[in-house]
Amino acid sequence: MKILLLSGSPRKNGNSSAMADAFTAGAESAGHEVVRFDVAKMNIAGCQGCEYCHTQGDGQCIQQDDMYEIYPHLMDCDAIVFASAVYYWTLTAQLQAALHRFYAIGKPAKAKKFAYMLSSGSPDVYDAIDSQMKDSFGFMGIEIAGRVVANDVAGENKSPAKLAECTALGANL
Repeated sequence: MKILLLSGSPRKNGNSSAMADAFTAGAESAGHEVVRFDVAKMNIAGCQGCEYCHTQGDGQCIQQDDMYEIYPHLMDCDAIVFASAVYYWTLTAQLQAALHRFYAIGKPAKAKKFAYMLSSGSPDVYDAIDSQMKDSFGFMGIEIAGRVVANDVAGENKSPAKLAECTALGANL
């Protein structure tokens, strides 16, 4: 299985980055191919809503930025996985920008599964993201196949138990 992993962590050794590392180890141990992009370190602008992609661009975004490194993998993957810190009840701005840019292609051509891993400082911040993921990927016809959340209040961020959960998610996707 080809897996596209988009990590929104702006911190090199952050909690969600550790979750992405654990997921990758599990997925690769099961024979899956993982292509990872750390979108926080890329130049990806948010969608401008200009409709160029649907009126003149034939699915191509008018913005010529690093999203063009991701698009070929997005169109060829069997599964999409997000890893993100939670900032103000949502994904990191960098990952949110990449998600909004999915609009240009409409729907990933082959992706059948989606999973996500979230890290936060509080246990009470996931409802809005869960709703967004369910609605966004449901609209695209992609099954949500897994979710791992961790928070500092419970001492879960980077805990062996949570990282093992991420590894298992990768192995069993």
